[in-house]
Amino acid sequence: MAKPAYSLEFEKPLRELEKHLDQLHQQSLENHLDLSGEIAVLEKKIEAAKQETYSGLTPWQRIQIARHPKRPYSLDYIHALFEGFQELHGDRQYHDDQALIGGLAFFEGQAVMLLAQQKGRETKEKISRNFGMPHPEGYRKALRLMKMAARFGLPVISFIDTPGAYPGIGAEERHVAEAIAVNLREMAMLGVPTIAVVIGEGGSGGALGIGVTDRVLILENSYYSVISPEGCAAILWKDAAAAAKAAEALRLNAQNLAEFKIVEEVIPEPIGGAHNDPGQTIAAVKAALHRYLRELQALSPEELLNQRYERYRHLGLYEEAGVMKS
Repeated sequence: MAKPAYSLEFEKPLRELEKHLDQLHQQSLENHLDLSGEIAVLEKKIEAAKQETYSGLTPWQRIQIARHPKRPYSLDYIHALFEGFQELHGDRQYHDDQALIGGLAFFEGQAVMLLAQQKGRETKEKISRNFGMPHPEGYRKALRLMKMAARFGLPVISFIDTPGAYPGIGAEERHVAEAIAVNLREMAMLGVPTIAVVIGEGGSGGALGIGVTDRVLILENSYYSVISPEGCAAILWKDAAAAAKAAEALRLNAQNLAEFKIVEEVIPEPIGGAHNDPGQTIAAVKAALHRYLRELQALSPEELLNQRYERYRHLGLYEEAGVMKS
C-alpha cells in the first residue's frame, strides 16, 4: 500500500527511514545488486521506530492525527458501510448547509437515518463544506431528520468530525446556540436507538449538536472536548500557540474519555492512524455499529429513554455544600 504523502512533524524521522528503504529497493532493482541484508536491517529499524513513535503519542500528537488531511471523512464511512444512501437537503427555513449532511440509508438491511459533519479535501470543497463547521441551519436540518427518523422508527447514526460550530456573525444572527440547544433537548427525547461515532475532531457544542446519543464511540486517535486546544490556549494562556499545553491540560485522549465513561468504546486504529489503512478502520467501525445497534434495538422506547437519562445524568462531577458528588 502506498504511504501517505503528507507527514506530520513528529513523523519526519520515520519518513526519512522509509525513504532510505525505498532508495535501497530502487538501487537493488536498477543495479541488479543483492541488498537483502541491508534491507532486512533497515526494515527492523523502521518497525522499531514505528513502535517508538506511535506507542507513546502525546494528546497534541493524537490531535494532529485526528486532523490528518488523508484521514477518512464521514462520506468515506457512509459510502463504505451503508447501501442506498439518499441525501436529504435543507432545514426548510433558511438554507442547505453542506457542512452537516444527512439522509436515509441501509445498514445490513436495516433502514437508518444518518447525520454527519463533512470536511472537504480540495480547496473548493473545503470552502463549500465550510471546513466541517456547521451553521445554525445545519443543526436545524439535523433536527428535521431526527424527527423524521423518530416518526418512522428508524435508528439514528451520527458521524462526528468538526472543530466546532461556525462562530461567524451570520451564525450568531441566526442563533447557533439556540439551534444546538434545541438539538440537545430533542435528541435526549428520541424514542429510537441512537449512536454517535467520533471519527476525527469532536469540538465543543458543534460536535454535541448531533452527539446526545445512547452510545458514543470514538476512534483511537480522535478527540471529543468542550473546546479545541487552540481555543483553550487563547483563553487560559492568551496565546493559541500554547495548544499543545492545553491539550495536555484537557486530557484529550480517547482512553481518558472511556475511563470517565463519556464514551462506551474506543475503536482501535491501524498503527499511525486511520489514514494508513482506511479499510481496516472502516471494518472496525462496522463491527462496533453492528454490535451496539443490535443491543439497542432489543430495548423498548421507554427503556431507551430511561437508560439515556441515566447515562447523561451520571456524567461528570458536581459540588453541593462542599461535597463532591458524581
